[in-house]
Amino acid sequence: MSLLTEFKKFAVRGNVVDLAVGVIIGASFTGIINSLVNDVLMPPIGLALGGVDFANFFFVLKGDRAVDTLAAAKAAKDVTINYGIFINAVINFLIVAFVLFLLLRQLNKLVAPPPAAAPLPPSEEVLLLREIRDQLKSR
Repeated sequence: MSLLTEFKKFAVRGNVVDLAVGVIIGASFTGIINSLVNDVLMPPIGLALGGVDFANFFFVLKGDRAVDTLAAAKAAKDVTINYGIFINAVINFLIVAFVLFLLLRQLNKLVAPPPAAAPLPPSEEVLLLREIRDQLKSR
């Protein structure tokens, strides 16, 4: 079997196609979650914390430490650790993980378990051994 034929057989296998569809949907879903976190959840949390914007939580390693925003630090080409953006990414992850948990939980409830297989009748050998056992007990 040639390498190309073997690759084609692998690439069109159901699991690989399902994975590709999942990755594409996941990438689209990430945009929705980013918007949910950055545009809906973080503003009220920042307001509750006194008007703080998590995206502007950073620490200047090298450069002007008096800058107020991350955009100003980047414009000045300061070296920064952007832990606010990391906090946003963690919140994004937790929301995606929770939504996927709920989705898979519902999906598992919808998928009915396969019916239990009926037990096979005992073989002739087993029947014969049982008969011998019963005869020995009756003696």
